[in-house]
Amino acid sequence: MDKNSIIGLVLIFMLLFVWQTITKPTEAQIAAQKRTQDSLLQVQNKINEAASLPATADAINELPDSVKQSQLQAKMGDFASAATGTESVYTVENDLLKISFTNKGGRIKGIELKKYKKNLDDKKKPHDQVPVRLFEDDKNKFEYLIPVNTPAGMISTADLFFKSNVQGNTISFTATLPSGASIEQVYTLNDASYAIDYDVKFNGMDQLIKPGTDQIELNWVNYLDKIEINDNFEKYYTSVYYKMINESPDYCSCRSDDEEDIEEKLKWVSHANQFFNTTLVATESFESGLLVTKMEEEDSEDLKKLTSRIQIPIDRTSQESISMKIFSGPNDFNTLKAFTPGLENIIPYGWSIFGTINRWVIRPSFDFLSRYIGSKGLVIILLTFLIKMLVFPLTYKMLYSQQKMAALKPRLAKLKEKYKDDQQQYSVEQMKMYREYGASPLGGCMPMVLQMPIWYALFRFFPSSLDFRQASFLWADDLSSFDVAMRLPTELPFGFGDHLSLFTILWAITTIIYTFYNTRHMDMGANPAMKYMQYAMPLMFLVFFNSYSSGLTCYMFFSNLINIAQTIITKNFVIDKKKIEEELLENKKKPKKKGGFQQKLEDIMKEQQKINDERQKTVDKAKKKKK
Repeated sequence: MDKNSIIGLVLIFMLLFVWQTITKPTEAQIAAQKRTQDSLLQVQNKINEAASLPATADAINELPDSVKQSQLQAKMGDFASAATGTESVYTVENDLLKISFTNKGGRIKGIELKKYKKNLDDKKKPHDQVPVRLFEDDKNKFEYLIPVNTPAGMISTADLFFKSNVQGNTISFTATLPSGASIEQVYTLNDASYAIDYDVKFNGMDQLIKPGTDQIELNWVNYLDKIEINDNFEKYYTSVYYKMINESPDYCSCRSDDEEDIEEKLKWVSHANQFFNTTLVATESFESGLLVTKMEEEDSEDLKKLTSRIQIPIDRTSQESISMKIFSGPNDFNTLKAFTPGLENIIPYGWSIFGTINRWVIRPSFDFLSRYIGSKGLVIILLTFLIKMLVFPLTYKMLYSQQKMAALKPRLAKLKEKYKDDQQQYSVEQMKMYREYGASPLGGCMPMVLQMPIWYALFRFFPSSLDFRQASFLWADDLSSFDVAMRLPTELPFGFGDHLSLFTILWAITTIIYTFYNTRHMDMGANPAMKYMQYAMPLMFLVFFNSYSSGLTCYMFFSNLINIAQTIITKNFVIDKKKIEEELLENKKKPKKKGGFQQKLEDIMKEQQKINDERQKTVDKAKKKKK
């Protein structure tokens, strides 16, 4: 190195020495840093200690007695005294319900519906039956999650053992803490009712609950078991229903996993399946709720998992109870409607016009007839007859229009012979003839279209109505599910199942007969495929209706029989064919007004014919040029 380099390095080292001396912490600063590090280490040790504790009180209870109480105290604080005990089950019942309660969590453990049965083996006849039970799965939860000032951060009432007190149809559960605070739950089963009065009270817990807390979460998890023969219907009619204050009832998706985060006040939340439900109704309102439905696997013993995380408002200083009502029972329209407004909408009758027809026309009619006729199958037949009489004016118009078309068939045959080499021109002349004689090929279709809302409403009514559940008729032993005429050795694809439904087969046969009789005079030369499609459709629908409600296929079969009878009688004894011929001739003499659907259709076909003619001329010119 030269002299200048050495001087530069010395100066750099001197600067570094001076900087370190100036920035060196004082003894007071060093002591403060040490205190901070010690505090952080203590916090981390507490975090590690809390993390090393078992996750739940149940896990702690499995530890040796020598360490159990200390760990409970470390994790749960003042709640530790209520986290040990022995589970006991208590029963309260009336004529309709038998309810089992457990002191662990102070909750309902199972509900037996005395008047309703579940088949144990669907393929065995007579069926072995047991009472329908709701809310009985061991995985179910009905717990309050309380934010507290303990290492756990959150206490669940499911981890606490409550002291019980049974007086008649009232059972109370109380968990008292060393501080004098307590949690009290009181259930009162009403006489001859599916209703349960339910009150919960959090006493003196202001110092235990985290500051600023004005809501407690109720975590309600319900694993619904398979109850019915046709669990596909049961699965698709199972969901979480809810009603917001001043709003119409709504629901989570029935056919897929779904989640609804409701930030508005709720009046009630219902866990409902095809024919039964358990509903929690607030006296005032719930603050909000997260509602979830989850589909279970096909081979699972459970049908669906329904979860409702409901935020319940609390007053930290008030000693008043939070009042609610619980309904657990059948989906009977009048019973649900009387219990709380809007609850009858959980019955899946359908929405819009179809649901309205079911709720306020078909259901009352069926209830009225059921008062005088004991057999539900005979009521279906009578209801079918009444519906057919109600829509007979539309049916008459359809048959009258078909007779007009039959009277025109000889004239259409001559027209077809005249234009046999020009299908486009034949179609134009055909429309012209329809207009001249006052006939319409759509006249027989529109009355059927107008009847579709009633048909679709019945499509939803039969598998939804509790009245048909396990009601037998002829060979069907449950009109809410498929009837079984014969079991197949294996299950067929596309939802056909492992059985043959006799009502469905009879419906398909009578549909083919009715179609043949009703369309034998119709000209389908323009579209021969339609001739075969009309017979193929009933066979295709066999796959769908084979596993559908036998109440519906019973209705469809007898509806076909009535249709055939109405058609034969009307065409042969009511409609005067000579009068129709005279009417056609009179219509031909009348001056024709421009416009209307047939005129527009005729104009379109003429325009198409003109385009085709121009195209053909162009082709012919091109051919001449090539020559």
